[in-house]
Amino acid sequence: MNLFDERTLEAIKNKLIKNNETIAVAESVTSGFIQLAFSTAKDASKFYQGGITAYNVGQKYKHLHVEPIHAISCNCVSEKVAVEMALNICQLFESDWGLGITGYAAQVEESDNKLFAYFAIAYRGKVVNKKKLNAIKKDAFNVQLEYVNHVIEALKQHLH
Repeated sequence: MNLFDERTLEAIKNKLIKNNETIAVAESVTSGFIQLAFSTAKDASKFYQGGITAYNVGQKYKHLHVEPIHAISCNCVSEKVAVEMALNICQLFESDWGLGITGYAAQVEESDNKLFAYFAIAYRGKVVNKKKLNAIKKDAFNVQLEYVNHVIEALKQHLH
């Protein structure tokens, strides 16, 4: 059973290696699944710099320099937070590409029990994609996988 879209990951790997580019990941809602997806690719060390899972505002501020007043006001779930995560992971890991994702995979009061996430893709200091995802699945594990596969597909579309 493949958790991730293997063809998409292979296409990302091939394009990044061909262009001599790297990627790093800043995750919250997906709890390291994007990092897992990239790290399992053959020759991952040729394109994947690494990542960080920062689950709360303190860690997002400390490691990813997310603006804390805004982050606190939205429980760290907003387009702005995802953008800051994507941009700052590039600097932290000295990578060409950065992914940032934050959101909800389980129903909580703060989200009115809705399941959604924001992601951003950065390339050399500029955001090239940002989007809100609304979950179709209902259980946390499958919601996380849904987000991961959507984000890696979006990344594939932006690689040149």
